[in-house]
Amino acid sequence: MRVKALKIPCSGWKGVILMSNIMLKEIKLSASPLAFFFIPFGFMVFLPGYPILCGAFFVTLGIFQSFQTAREANDIVFSALLPVAKKDVVKGKYIFVCLIEICSVILMMIGTAVRMTALADSPVYRENALMNANLFALGMAFVIFGLFNLIFVGGFFKTAYKIGRPYVIYIIVAFIVIGLAETLHHIPGLEALNAFGTDHIGLQVVLLISGMLIFVLLTLLAYNRACNDFEKIDL
Repeated sequence: MRVKALKIPCSGWKGVILMSNIMLKEIKLSASPLAFFFIPFGFMVFLPGYPILCGAFFVTLGIFQSFQTAREANDIVFSALLPVAKKDVVKGKYIFVCLIEICSVILMMIGTAVRMTALADSPVYRENALMNANLFALGMAFVIFGLFNLIFVGGFFKTAYKIGRPYVIYIIVAFIVIGLAETLHHIPGLEALNAFGTDHIGLQVVLLISGMLIFVLLTLLAYNRACNDFEKIDL
């Protein structure tokens, strides 16, 4: 079925209002409650003896549920019938995804700040063999979110329907990254990656900024590819 609809140019204040309306549609109609339920999993940074980067994975699991719910409700076809360009449909999805991810990251940052200050010398964390909550961990969380945006969200817009294959690929890649992050600080010479408190703070800041840059680059790359792929789909 070929979908044709009147497209309104999205620029200036009209563009801002239009994108705001698209976001309201995403939040009120398309989003699964699980997407919001998993946001507090950012506080998993407080769990000792647990791979804390799994918190980022659970956040993406909630977003995946939103895509699944939206697919079953023919949300993409409905969105394409709105008087907006197809690239704005893609933009709305990516803004929603990034909104959920950033909300969770803020909670991770709060939890990490507490662990790096008030709980820096807590025996339950000092004796933990797994990754410590520090700026490197936050940087790796950004990397995981960036991979999700590239592999899953970008993969979804290749068909605007299939979600299983891109999500399975994302799961495999995400847990390889989590396993690598958990392993690195055990390698001689890389102990600084598991710094406590403000130890090696210069290195920690560089690693955090690097993770954030990777997130931005992967997301922009994924968004541009998704726009091109979605334009080719005959809904």
